[in-house]
Parts: sequence; structure tokens; C-alpha cells
Amino acid sequence: MADEDILARLDRLESLDEIRQLAAKYSLSLDMRDLDSHVNLFAEDIRVSRDKVGRAYLKHWLDDTLRLQFTGTSHHIGNHVIEFDDVDHAHGVVYSKNEHETARSDGGAEWVIMQMLYWDNYERIDERWYFRRRLPCYWYATDINKPPVGDNKMRWPDREPYAGAYHDLWPSWQDFWNNPPGLDEPEVASPAPLDQFLNTMRRNAGEPKIRVR
Repeated sequence: MADEDILARLDRLESLDEIRQLAAKYSLSLDMRDLDSHVNLFAEDIRVSRDKVGRAYLKHWLDDTLRLQFTGTSHHIGNHVIEFDDVDHAHGVVYSKNEHETARSDGGAEWVIMQMLYWDNYERIDERWYFRRRLPCYWYATDINKPPVGDNKMRWPDREPYAGAYHDLWPSWQDFWNNPPGLDEPEVASPAPLDQFLNTMRRNAGEPKIRVR
């Protein structure tokens, strides 16, 4: 094997590990409210809103959100699939199971559990990997004593329930329910090409977009 191939493989392995560490560091720094450590996981020119760019704006938004809504949080990450667009750009999906001590307007609190996943975009800048974007896709959020059975599984205190976007990026979800099995033998698609599992699952759709509530 040529030296260039060995170096490329080593670079890919190191990149995978650094990206996985990004997701773990995200959870720890968020839960421990180290907002400087947290925002430095994102690219310096991270877009925070239509007209706000930069880590300082991200820190301000996080401070407001965490201080007003959550006494404490715990984000436990799970399955993590990472695919590379080129040597300095990648995208991925990571599961997250979360717990929140959440304030109510009447002065009380609820213990809200959540299941979600993130669609991530990663970028290597000056030899370091950063989040370029994190797109949260929620399945449910509910008081720990109230199973989220039925529609509109996002159930926060003082808010009307609404539907999350857990399945919205994946055409297979609706295809499954729209196409019950018939009498014929089911067809099986070819395996996804290497580094194209997520793109294949999304049927080669463009960059995902979800309106975050």
C-alpha cells in the first residue's frame, strides 16, 4: 500500500474520532453550562439567525434559553453515523436521549424526557473539526410520568403540543406506511455505496431543512 493511501486512511480515522468527540463535548459543555467551551465547538462564523453570525451571538442565545427554561439538563448521545463529502467536510446523524428539569409559569417544574436526533454538518478549519450546523429533529418531549402516546408528541410545559420532525428527513418512513406488503415477493434495493448510507436513505435529497420551533 502506498504511503499516500496509509496517510489518507490515518487521516480519515483521526477525523472520525475527532468528530465523535465533538458530539460528546457538545453534550458535556451544554449540561455543565460552560458556554465558552460549548460555542467554540462551532465554526467561528456560525450562523445563529438570519442576521446574526458568530460565537458571541450563539452564546447569548444559549444563555437566554438555558437560564429561562431549564434548571438542569442531561444529553446522552448514542448511534452516530458519519459520512465525508471531502477531506474537510462531512455530515452525520447522532441520536440523543435527553432529560430536563423544566420550569413552569406557575413556579413549579416538570421532569421532561426527550428522544431526538441531530443532522450535523462538520467542517475542518485550520486542522480542527467544528460543527458547521446542527439540525435538531425531535420525536417526543414529555413529563416523565406521561408517556407520549398519540399525535403531537412534543409536550413542553406552558405550550400547546406539536409534532416533532424526527421522521421528516427520511422518505422511507412515509413509504413504509403508504405501501403495505402485497402478495408478490418484496423487492430489495442494492446496498448503499460506501460513505453514501445517509444520502441513500434520504433518496439523494438536497441539504435538509426543518423549521425549528
